[in-house]
Amino acid sequence: MRKISFVLIAIITICYFSCERDDICPDSTPTTPRLIIDLLDVNNADNKKRVFDLVAAGVGVADDAILADYSFVDTDHLVLPLRTDENSTQYRLIKEASINDNGTPDDASDDFIDGNYDLITINYSREEVYVSRACGYKTIFKNVTLNLDASDTDPWIISRQPITDNPSVENETTAHFTMSH
Repeated sequence: MRKISFVLIAIITICYFSCERDDICPDSTPTTPRLIIDLLDVNNADNKKRVFDLVAAGVGVADDAILADYSFVDTDHLVLPLRTDENSTQYRLIKEASINDNGTPDDASDDFIDGNYDLITINYSREEVYVSRACGYKTIFKNVTLNLDASDTDPWIISRQPITDNPSVENETTAHFTMSH
């Protein structure tokens, strides 16, 4: 009986000390940050200004997919993901957007979005940073520039300005750029 008890205690002890904690990345762990842009009033740069019925679509990715959080929204700031496989990301920002059914209300296949389109290009260099075994790596973005399409004949975005002299996107705690409209 003593031998069985000793063996049982030994097995339980070995099992207990050989267990590892789960490799689950907690939601509170910072991962790859997104670019934050505050939208300001062009006539009073101290005031945020809302854009109405805004649609944001990525350019060159997944058939210019509309971002889920920016499908006909009213907002005074943008939180945009940046590509981690390229050194550039483009977005088409559409102000006062609406669906044009192309004269065929029963056929959604030929519908398109009307509105004032502005194209922004965000350029950067990428750096991979190790977070933990559970979370893996995250990408931070250095030397970030935001450019407006100079060929646009009817821009709604009048200007853009980085918040700091050498913009980088390492967290999502504050805005990285402002755009006036």
